Amino acid sequence: MTSQPQIIVLDDDPTGSQTVHSCLLLTQWDVETLQIGLKDSSPIFFILTNTRAIAPTEANRITREVCHNLKIALELEQITDFLIVSRSDSTLRGHYPIETDAIAEELGGFDAHFLVPAFFEGGRFTRDSIHYLVVNGVPTPTHLTEFAQDSVFGYKHSYLPDYVEEKTKGKIKSAEVERFLLADVRSGCLDRLMELKDNQCGVVDAENQADMNHFARDILTAASKGKKFLFRSAASLLTALAQLPPQPILAEEMFKYVRNGTGVVIVGSHVKKTTEQLEKLLENPSTEAVEIDVRLLLDRENSSLLRSQTLERVRRIYDADQTPVIFTSRQELEFADVKSRLDFGQKVSQLLMAIVRGLPKDIGFLISKGGITSNDVLSTGLALPTARLLGQVLAGCSVVITPDDHFLFPNLPVVLFPGNVGNAEALATVYTRLTGKE
Repeated sequence: MTSQPQIIVLDDDPTGSQTVHSCLLLTQWDVETLQIGLKDSSPIFFILTNTRAIAPTEANRITREVCHNLKIALELEQITDFLIVSRSDSTLRGHYPIETDAIAEELGGFDAHFLVPAFFEGGRFTRDSIHYLVVNGVPTPTHLTEFAQDSVFGYKHSYLPDYVEEKTKGKIKSAEVERFLLADVRSGCLDRLMELKDNQCGVVDAENQADMNHFARDILTAASKGKKFLFRSAASLLTALAQLPPQPILAEEMFKYVRNGTGVVIVGSHVKKTTEQLEKLLENPSTEAVEIDVRLLLDRENSSLLRSQTLERVRRIYDADQTPVIFTSRQELEFADVKSRLDFGQKVSQLLMAIVRGLPKDIGFLISKGGITSNDVLSTGLALPTARLLGQVLAGCSVVITPDDHFLFPNLPVVLFPGNVGNAEALATVYTRLTGKE
Protein backbone atom coordinates (compact mmCIF):
# COMPACT_ATOMS: atom_id res chain seq x y z
CA MET A 1 0.00 0.00 0.00
CA THR A 2 1.53 3.30 -1.06
CA SER A 3 1.35 6.37 1.18
CA GLN A 4 -1.23 8.99 0.26
CA PRO A 5 0.40 12.23 -0.94
CA GLN A 6 -1.25 15.62 -0.49
CA ILE A 7 -3.07 16.44 -3.75
CA ILE A 8 -2.97 20.16 -4.50
CA VAL A 9 -5.23 21.32 -7.31
CA LEU A 10 -4.90 24.67 -9.08
CA ASP A 11 -8.38 24.95 -10.58
CA ASP A 12 -8.94 27.39 -13.43
CA ASP A 13 -12.63 27.57 -12.48
CA PRO A 14 -14.38 26.18 -9.40
CA THR A 15 -15.90 23.09 -10.99
CA GLY A 16 -12.91 20.76 -10.80
CA SER A 17 -14.15 19.50 -7.44
CA GLN A 18 -17.17 18.01 -9.20
CA THR A 19 -16.20 14.39 -8.49
CA VAL A 20 -14.98 14.64 -4.88
CA HIS A 21 -16.37 15.70 -1.49
CA SER A 22 -15.57 16.78 2.09
CA CYS A 23 -12.58 18.92 1.10
CA LEU A 24 -11.73 22.61 1.09
CA LEU A 25 -11.97 25.07 -1.80
CA LEU A 26 -9.69 28.10 -1.37
CA THR A 27 -10.48 31.36 -3.16
CA GLN A 28 -7.36 33.07 -1.77
CA TRP A 29 -3.75 31.90 -1.97
CA ASP A 30 -1.80 33.88 0.61
CA VAL A 31 0.57 31.65 2.59
CA GLU A 32 -1.72 31.48 5.65
CA THR A 33 -4.75 30.36 3.63
CA LEU A 34 -2.66 27.76 1.79
CA GLN A 35 -1.52 26.42 5.16
CA ILE A 36 -5.19 25.92 6.11
CA GLY A 37 -5.57 23.73 3.03
CA LEU A 38 -2.38 21.79 3.73
CA LYS A 39 -3.41 21.12 7.36
CA ASP A 40 -6.91 19.93 6.47
CA SER A 41 -7.73 16.27 7.09
CA SER A 42 -8.83 15.67 3.48
CA PRO A 43 -6.08 14.34 1.14
CA ILE A 44 -7.07 16.90 -1.51
CA PHE A 45 -7.81 20.62 -1.67
CA PHE A 46 -8.49 23.12 -4.44
CA ILE A 47 -7.09 26.59 -5.09
CA LEU A 48 -9.61 28.43 -7.26
CA THR A 49 -7.45 30.62 -9.51
CA ASN A 50 -10.25 31.31 -12.04
CA THR A 51 -7.59 31.80 -14.71
CA ARG A 52 -9.82 30.63 -17.56
CA ALA A 53 -11.68 33.94 -17.20
CA ILE A 54 -8.62 36.16 -17.63
CA ALA A 55 -5.96 37.04 -20.19
CA PRO A 56 -2.86 34.85 -20.70
CA THR A 57 -0.39 37.26 -19.09
CA GLU A 58 -2.55 37.57 -15.97
CA ALA A 59 -3.10 33.79 -15.85
CA ASN A 60 0.67 33.35 -15.93
CA ARG A 61 1.16 35.92 -13.15
CA ILE A 62 -1.47 34.40 -10.86
CA THR A 63 -0.21 30.84 -11.37
CA ARG A 64 3.32 31.93 -10.48
CA GLU A 65 2.06 33.81 -7.42
CA VAL A 66 0.17 30.73 -6.20
CA CYS A 67 3.22 28.51 -6.70
CA HIS A 68 5.57 30.97 -4.99
CA ASN A 69 3.33 31.09 -1.92
CA LEU A 70 2.70 27.36 -2.07
CA LYS A 71 6.42 26.65 -1.97
CA ILE A 72 6.69 28.67 1.25
CA ALA A 73 3.61 27.01 2.79
CA LEU A 74 4.91 23.52 1.97
CA GLU A 75 8.24 24.32 3.62
CA LEU A 76 6.53 25.77 6.72
CA GLU A 77 4.36 22.66 7.04
CA GLN A 78 7.34 20.41 6.21
CA ILE A 79 5.39 18.60 3.49
CA THR A 80 7.45 16.90 0.79
CA ASP A 81 4.97 14.25 -0.40
CA PHE A 82 2.55 15.99 -2.75
CA LEU A 83 1.14 15.98 -6.29
CA ILE A 84 0.25 19.10 -8.28
CA VAL A 85 -2.72 19.12 -10.64
CA SER A 86 -3.52 21.95 -13.05
CA ARG A 87 -7.24 21.19 -13.35
CA SER A 88 -8.89 22.52 -16.46
CA ASP A 89 -11.72 21.98 -18.90
CA SER A 90 -12.54 18.47 -20.15
CA THR A 91 -13.21 19.92 -23.61
CA LEU A 92 -9.57 21.14 -23.86
CA ARG A 93 -10.18 24.86 -23.32
CA GLY A 94 -7.83 26.84 -21.09
CA HIS A 95 -4.36 28.36 -20.81
CA TYR A 96 -2.24 25.37 -21.78
CA PRO A 97 0.77 25.32 -21.72
CA ILE A 98 1.00 28.68 -19.94
CA GLU A 99 -0.11 27.30 -16.58
CA THR A 100 1.82 24.03 -16.63
CA ASP A 101 4.96 25.89 -17.78
CA ALA A 102 4.59 28.38 -14.92
CA ILE A 103 4.08 25.59 -12.35
CA ALA A 104 7.08 23.66 -13.69
CA GLU A 105 9.32 26.71 -13.55
CA GLU A 106 8.21 27.79 -10.06
CA LEU A 107 8.10 24.38 -8.36
CA GLY A 108 10.65 22.70 -10.60
CA GLY A 109 12.07 19.27 -11.11
CA PHE A 110 9.11 17.43 -12.67
CA ASP A 111 9.87 14.18 -14.44
CA ALA A 112 6.76 14.48 -16.61
CA HIS A 113 3.55 16.37 -17.15
CA PHE A 114 0.45 14.50 -18.32
CA LEU A 115 -2.65 15.60 -20.22
CA VAL A 116 -5.54 13.57 -18.79
CA PRO A 117 -8.73 15.32 -19.99
CA ALA A 118 -11.26 12.49 -19.52
CA PHE A 119 -14.36 13.37 -17.46
CA PHE A 120 -16.76 10.46 -17.51
CA GLU A 121 -19.71 12.12 -15.75
CA GLY A 122 -19.71 14.69 -18.55
CA GLY A 123 -19.38 12.14 -21.37
CA ARG A 124 -15.73 12.89 -22.20
CA PHE A 125 -13.23 10.06 -22.74
CA THR A 126 -9.93 9.43 -24.54
CA ARG A 127 -9.19 6.50 -26.85
CA ASP A 128 -6.14 6.05 -29.13
CA SER A 129 -5.02 9.48 -27.86
CA ILE A 130 -8.12 11.10 -29.42
CA HIS A 131 -10.35 12.99 -27.00
CA TYR A 132 -14.10 12.49 -27.47
CA LEU A 133 -17.27 14.18 -26.26
CA VAL A 134 -20.53 12.23 -26.39
CA VAL A 135 -23.00 14.47 -28.27
CA ASN A 136 -26.59 13.18 -28.42
CA GLY A 137 -25.30 9.67 -27.76
CA VAL A 138 -22.59 9.85 -30.44
CA PRO A 139 -18.86 9.92 -29.48
CA THR A 140 -17.52 12.96 -31.33
CA PRO A 141 -13.87 14.10 -31.54
CA THR A 142 -13.77 17.36 -29.59
CA HIS A 143 -12.31 19.37 -32.46
CA LEU A 144 -15.67 18.84 -34.22
CA THR A 145 -17.70 20.27 -31.29
CA GLU A 146 -18.70 23.84 -30.42
CA PHE A 147 -15.96 23.97 -27.77
CA ALA A 148 -13.18 23.84 -30.37
CA GLN A 149 -14.65 27.02 -31.88
CA ASP A 150 -14.26 28.94 -28.60
CA SER A 151 -13.27 32.52 -29.45
CA VAL A 152 -10.55 32.53 -26.74
CA PHE A 153 -9.41 28.89 -26.50
CA GLY A 154 -10.25 27.38 -29.88
CA TYR A 155 -8.19 24.55 -31.35
CA LYS A 156 -7.93 22.35 -34.45
CA HIS A 157 -6.90 18.94 -33.07
CA SER A 158 -8.48 16.39 -30.73
CA TYR A 159 -5.63 13.91 -31.31
CA LEU A 160 -3.78 14.94 -28.16
CA PRO A 161 -0.16 14.82 -29.43
CA ASP A 162 -1.19 17.17 -32.27
CA TYR A 163 -3.09 19.32 -29.76
CA VAL A 164 0.10 19.60 -27.69
CA GLU A 165 2.13 20.63 -30.74
CA GLU A 166 -0.56 23.15 -31.72
CA LYS A 167 -0.81 24.72 -28.27
CA THR A 168 2.95 24.78 -27.58
CA LYS A 169 3.46 26.32 -31.06
CA GLY A 170 5.81 23.49 -32.01
CA LYS A 171 7.93 23.64 -28.87
CA ILE A 172 6.80 20.07 -28.15
CA LYS A 173 6.46 18.04 -31.37
CA SER A 174 3.59 15.59 -31.74
CA ALA A 175 6.03 12.70 -32.26
CA GLU A 176 7.81 13.52 -28.97
CA VAL A 177 4.69 13.05 -26.84
CA GLU A 178 4.53 9.81 -24.80
CA ARG A 179 1.22 8.06 -25.49
CA PHE A 180 -0.31 5.91 -22.76
CA LEU A 181 -2.94 3.91 -24.65
CA LEU A 182 -5.79 1.88 -23.15
CA ALA A 183 -3.77 -1.34 -23.39
CA ASP A 184 -0.90 0.31 -21.50
CA VAL A 185 -3.15 1.76 -18.82
CA ARG A 186 -5.01 -1.52 -18.28
CA SER A 187 -1.96 -3.78 -18.22
CA GLY A 188 0.06 -1.39 -16.04
CA CYS A 189 2.56 1.29 -16.99
CA LEU A 190 4.69 1.64 -13.85
CA ASP A 191 7.93 0.69 -15.63
CA ARG A 192 7.37 3.37 -18.27
CA LEU A 193 6.49 5.96 -15.63
CA MET A 194 9.74 5.28 -13.80
CA GLU A 195 11.74 6.00 -16.98
CA LEU A 196 10.25 9.47 -17.61
CA LYS A 197 12.44 12.52 -16.97
CA ASP A 198 12.98 16.19 -17.87
CA ASN A 199 9.27 17.09 -17.74
CA GLN A 200 8.42 14.75 -20.61
CA CYS A 201 4.91 15.35 -21.97
CA GLY A 202 2.52 12.40 -21.83
CA VAL A 203 -1.12 11.92 -22.90
CA VAL A 204 -3.35 9.32 -21.26
CA ASP A 205 -6.25 7.22 -22.56
CA ALA A 206 -9.22 6.41 -20.29
CA GLU A 207 -12.69 5.21 -21.22
CA ASN A 208 -14.06 4.74 -17.71
CA GLN A 209 -13.24 5.30 -14.04
CA ALA A 210 -11.65 1.85 -13.74
CA ASP A 211 -9.07 2.89 -16.37
CA MET A 212 -8.34 6.07 -14.43
CA ASN A 213 -8.01 4.12 -11.19
CA HIS A 214 -5.45 1.78 -12.83
CA PHE A 215 -3.40 4.74 -14.03
CA ALA A 216 -3.63 6.53 -10.67
CA ARG A 217 -2.39 3.46 -8.79
CA ASP A 218 0.71 3.34 -10.99
CA ILE A 219 1.21 7.10 -10.59
CA LEU A 220 0.98 6.88 -6.78
CA THR A 221 3.43 3.97 -6.75
CA ALA A 222 5.90 5.85 -8.96
CA ALA A 223 5.53 8.95 -6.77
CA SER A 224 6.25 6.88 -3.66
CA LYS A 225 9.50 5.80 -5.38
CA GLY A 226 10.57 9.42 -5.86
CA LYS A 227 9.11 10.39 -9.26
CA LYS A 228 7.70 13.91 -9.46
CA PHE A 229 4.73 14.43 -11.79
CA LEU A 230 2.53 17.33 -12.88
CA PHE A 231 -0.95 16.89 -14.35
CA ARG A 232 -3.16 18.91 -16.67
CA SER A 233 -6.44 17.12 -16.12
CA ALA A 234 -10.19 17.23 -15.84
CA ALA A 235 -12.00 16.02 -12.72
CA SER A 236 -12.05 12.23 -13.11
CA LEU A 237 -8.32 11.85 -12.40
CA LEU A 238 -8.85 13.60 -9.06
CA THR A 239 -11.35 10.94 -7.97
CA ALA A 240 -8.77 8.26 -8.64
CA LEU A 241 -5.86 10.07 -6.97
CA ALA A 242 -7.77 11.09 -3.83
CA GLN A 243 -9.19 7.58 -3.24
CA LEU A 244 -12.14 8.96 -1.26
CA PRO A 245 -14.98 6.78 0.05
CA PRO A 246 -18.55 7.50 -1.18
CA GLN A 247 -19.85 10.92 -0.17
CA PRO A 248 -21.63 10.96 3.22
CA ILE A 249 -24.75 12.77 1.97
CA LEU A 250 -26.84 11.22 -0.80
CA ALA A 251 -27.38 13.50 -3.80
CA GLU A 252 -31.15 13.04 -3.50
CA GLU A 253 -31.06 14.27 0.12
CA MET A 254 -29.22 17.56 -0.35
CA PHE A 255 -32.53 19.34 0.37
CA LYS A 256 -31.81 18.66 4.07
CA TYR A 257 -29.27 21.50 3.95
CA VAL A 258 -31.71 24.04 2.48
CA ARG A 259 -32.66 26.93 4.76
CA ASN A 260 -36.28 28.00 5.11
CA GLY A 261 -37.50 29.87 2.05
CA THR A 262 -37.28 29.33 -1.67
CA GLY A 263 -34.01 29.66 -3.53
CA VAL A 264 -32.46 31.68 -6.34
CA VAL A 265 -30.84 30.48 -9.57
CA ILE A 266 -28.20 32.59 -11.32
CA VAL A 267 -26.98 31.65 -14.83
CA GLY A 268 -23.94 33.22 -16.47
CA SER A 269 -22.83 30.48 -18.88
CA HIS A 270 -24.11 30.92 -22.44
CA VAL A 271 -23.04 27.61 -24.03
CA LYS A 272 -25.76 25.77 -25.94
CA LYS A 273 -26.20 23.10 -23.27
CA THR A 274 -26.82 25.71 -20.56
CA THR A 275 -29.46 27.41 -22.68
CA GLU A 276 -31.28 24.09 -23.19
CA GLN A 277 -31.15 23.41 -19.46
CA LEU A 278 -32.38 26.89 -18.64
CA GLU A 279 -35.38 26.48 -20.94
CA LYS A 280 -36.29 23.18 -19.22
CA LEU A 281 -35.98 24.72 -15.76
CA LEU A 282 -38.26 27.60 -16.69
CA GLU A 283 -40.99 25.10 -17.61
CA ASN A 284 -41.38 24.51 -13.86
CA PRO A 285 -44.36 26.63 -12.74
CA SER A 286 -42.62 27.61 -9.49
CA THR A 287 -39.83 29.44 -11.37
CA GLU A 288 -39.88 32.82 -13.06
CA ALA A 289 -37.39 34.28 -15.54
CA VAL A 290 -35.32 37.39 -14.84
CA GLU A 291 -33.34 38.14 -17.99
CA ILE A 292 -30.49 40.68 -17.99
CA ASP A 293 -29.78 42.22 -21.38
CA VAL A 294 -25.98 42.39 -21.22
CA ARG A 295 -25.84 44.53 -24.36
CA LEU A 296 -26.82 47.42 -22.12
CA LEU A 297 -23.48 47.01 -20.32
CA LEU A 298 -21.67 48.23 -23.42
CA ASP A 299 -22.57 51.60 -21.91
CA ARG A 300 -20.92 51.37 -18.47
CA GLU A 301 -23.37 53.85 -16.94
CA ASN A 302 -26.18 51.29 -17.18
CA SER A 303 -24.66 48.94 -14.59
CA SER A 304 -26.19 50.40 -11.41
CA LEU A 305 -29.59 50.81 -13.10
CA LEU A 306 -29.52 47.17 -14.28
CA ARG A 307 -28.63 46.06 -10.75
CA SER A 308 -31.47 47.94 -9.08
CA GLN A 309 -34.04 46.90 -11.71
CA THR A 310 -33.00 43.24 -11.47
CA LEU A 311 -33.09 43.16 -7.66
CA GLU A 312 -36.48 44.86 -7.60
CA ARG A 313 -37.86 42.17 -9.91
CA VAL A 314 -36.18 39.40 -7.90
CA ARG A 315 -37.72 40.69 -4.67
CA ARG A 316 -41.18 40.84 -6.25
CA ILE A 317 -40.91 37.22 -7.48
CA TYR A 318 -39.42 35.99 -4.22
CA ASP A 319 -42.14 37.65 -2.12
CA ALA A 320 -44.70 35.77 -4.23
CA ASP A 321 -43.00 32.51 -3.09
CA GLN A 322 -41.62 31.83 -6.57
CA THR A 323 -38.00 31.09 -7.50
CA PRO A 324 -36.26 33.88 -9.46
CA VAL A 325 -34.07 32.51 -12.26
CA ILE A 326 -31.61 35.27 -13.15
CA PHE A 327 -29.79 34.84 -16.44
CA THR A 328 -27.77 36.85 -18.91
CA SER A 329 -29.12 37.28 -22.43
CA ARG A 330 -28.26 34.25 -24.54
CA GLN A 331 -26.71 35.70 -27.69
CA GLU A 332 -22.91 35.91 -27.60
CA LEU A 333 -21.65 39.37 -28.52
CA GLU A 334 -18.75 39.86 -30.91
CA PHE A 335 -15.63 41.80 -29.94
CA ALA A 336 -12.62 43.14 -31.81
CA ASP A 337 -10.14 40.99 -29.84
CA VAL A 338 -9.79 38.50 -26.99
CA LYS A 339 -8.91 41.15 -24.40
CA SER A 340 -12.08 43.11 -25.17
CA ARG A 341 -14.18 39.97 -24.74
CA LEU A 342 -12.54 39.03 -21.44
CA ASP A 343 -12.86 42.62 -20.15
CA PHE A 344 -16.55 42.64 -21.01
CA GLY A 345 -16.94 39.29 -19.25
CA GLN A 346 -15.47 40.88 -16.12
CA LYS A 347 -18.02 43.69 -16.40
CA VAL A 348 -20.89 41.19 -16.63
CA SER A 349 -19.50 39.31 -13.64
CA GLN A 350 -19.27 42.48 -11.54
CA LEU A 351 -22.94 43.14 -12.21
CA LEU A 352 -23.96 39.56 -11.35
CA MET A 353 -21.95 39.62 -8.10
CA ALA A 354 -23.53 42.94 -7.09
CA ILE A 355 -26.88 41.23 -7.62
CA VAL A 356 -25.81 38.22 -5.50
CA ARG A 357 -24.87 40.51 -2.61
CA GLY A 358 -28.25 42.22 -2.87
CA LEU A 359 -30.37 39.03 -2.82
CA PRO A 360 -32.96 38.57 -0.02
CA LYS A 361 -31.08 37.54 3.13
CA ASP A 362 -33.36 34.60 3.87
CA ILE A 363 -33.05 32.69 0.57
CA GLY A 364 -33.03 28.90 1.07
CA PHE A 365 -30.34 28.01 -1.49
CA LEU A 366 -28.39 29.41 -4.43
CA ILE A 367 -27.71 27.59 -7.70
CA SER A 368 -24.85 29.10 -9.70
CA LYS A 369 -24.69 27.96 -13.33
CA GLY A 370 -21.38 28.37 -15.20
CA GLY A 371 -17.81 27.80 -14.07
CA ILE A 372 -16.62 31.41 -14.09
CA THR A 373 -19.89 32.60 -12.56
CA SER A 374 -19.55 30.03 -9.77
CA ASN A 375 -15.99 31.08 -9.00
CA ASP A 376 -17.07 34.70 -8.73
CA VAL A 377 -20.04 33.76 -6.52
CA LEU A 378 -17.67 32.14 -4.01
CA SER A 379 -14.78 34.60 -4.12
CA THR A 380 -16.57 37.91 -4.73
CA GLY A 381 -20.33 37.58 -4.28
CA LEU A 382 -20.04 35.64 -1.00
CA ALA A 383 -16.44 36.74 -0.21
CA LEU A 384 -15.43 33.28 1.05
CA PRO A 385 -11.67 32.71 1.56
CA THR A 386 -12.45 29.00 2.02
CA ALA A 387 -15.56 26.87 1.53
CA ARG A 388 -16.28 23.29 2.58
CA LEU A 389 -17.46 20.97 -0.19
CA LEU A 390 -20.37 18.74 0.89
CA GLY A 391 -20.50 16.56 -2.22
CA GLN A 392 -22.45 16.31 -5.47
CA VAL A 393 -26.16 16.97 -5.91
CA LEU A 394 -25.89 15.52 -9.44
CA ALA A 395 -22.93 13.94 -11.23
CA GLY A 396 -20.51 16.81 -11.84
CA CYS A 397 -22.40 19.40 -9.74
CA SER A 398 -20.87 20.31 -6.38
CA VAL A 399 -22.58 21.69 -3.27
CA VAL A 400 -20.69 23.88 -0.81
CA ILE A 401 -22.04 25.48 2.35
CA THR A 402 -21.24 28.89 3.78
CA PRO A 403 -20.01 29.07 7.41
CA ASP A 404 -22.49 29.69 10.22
CA ASP A 405 -21.01 33.15 10.83
CA HIS A 406 -21.21 34.36 7.22
CA PHE A 407 -21.92 38.10 7.09
CA LEU A 408 -24.75 37.80 4.53
CA PHE A 409 -25.97 34.21 4.18
CA PRO A 410 -24.99 31.87 7.05
CA ASN A 411 -25.27 28.12 6.37
CA LEU A 412 -26.39 28.69 2.79
CA PRO A 413 -26.03 25.70 0.43
CA VAL A 414 -24.58 26.81 -2.92
CA VAL A 415 -24.55 24.62 -6.04
CA LEU A 416 -21.58 25.03 -8.39
CA PHE A 417 -22.97 23.85 -11.72
CA PRO A 418 -20.55 23.85 -14.72
CA GLY A 419 -21.84 25.26 -17.98
CA ASN A 420 -21.35 22.16 -20.11
CA VAL A 421 -22.36 19.34 -17.72
CA GLY A 422 -25.53 17.24 -17.67
CA ASN A 423 -28.41 16.52 -20.04
CA ALA A 424 -31.20 18.93 -20.93
CA GLU A 425 -33.07 18.07 -17.69
CA ALA A 426 -30.07 18.44 -15.37
CA LEU A 427 -30.67 21.98 -14.08
CA ALA A 428 -34.34 21.19 -13.47
CA THR A 429 -33.31 18.01 -11.62
CA VAL A 430 -30.95 19.90 -9.32
CA TYR A 431 -33.68 22.44 -8.62
CA THR A 432 -36.26 19.78 -7.71
CA ARG A 433 -33.73 17.96 -5.51
CA LEU A 434 -33.09 21.12 -3.51
CA THR A 435 -36.77 21.90 -3.17
CA GLY A 436 -37.38 18.32 -1.99
CA LYS A 437 -40.09 17.82 -4.60
CA GLU A 438 -38.35 15.34 -6.88
